[in-house]
Amino acid sequence: MQSLQLDFKKTALVIIDLQKGITGFPGGSEVVVQSKKLIDKFRENQGFISFVRVDFLDGKDALVPKTDQAASEGMERAADWAEFNPSMEVGPNDHIITKRQWGAFFGTDLDIQLRRRGIDTIVLCGIATNIGVESTAREAFQHGYNQIFITDAMTTFTKEEHEATLKYIFPRIGQLRSTEEFLSQVK
Repeated sequence: MQSLQLDFKKTALVIIDLQKGITGFPGGSEVVVQSKKLIDKFRENQGFISFVRVDFLDGKDALVPKTDQAASEGMERAADWAEFNPSMEVGPNDHIITKRQWGAFFGTDLDIQLRRRGIDTIVLCGIATNIGVESTAREAFQHGYNQIFITDAMTTFTKEEHEATLKYIFPRIGQLRSTEEFLSQVK
């Protein structure tokens, strides 16, 4: 495994969907713990942090294509469902994105905010590995960003889905590290 050569002035931490309605899923609390370590490291180095959440205005802005496996349409959501998990300690200088689909680039200002800051590398984590995180990663790859995936700061519905993305997709579009590997390789 090659060592990371990271410049925090050119690197952003992008955190996918660590909101109250999602972090309660199995494995979510561990993702929060690992993500908080990354947040602390980025804050210590004045790095750019983008917190991404999924939410809808009235439900009419949600995607509803015909599929073989139904999404969670009509699912009752608590009033605070889209609020970030309080452990994330989202601050006034953090970039906040509200997306209406799986990926964090389409229909948001993520790309323009990164480019205006000269950012060329994204450290990516969140929930769900094979949905929001992978969709964002594929979009970032197509936009030409370097990526580092923090494997223990993401989870999804099953171990099999998580491992498939880590084995077959992420190595083709970026570098994989655990939280501890990442923290030990950056100063």
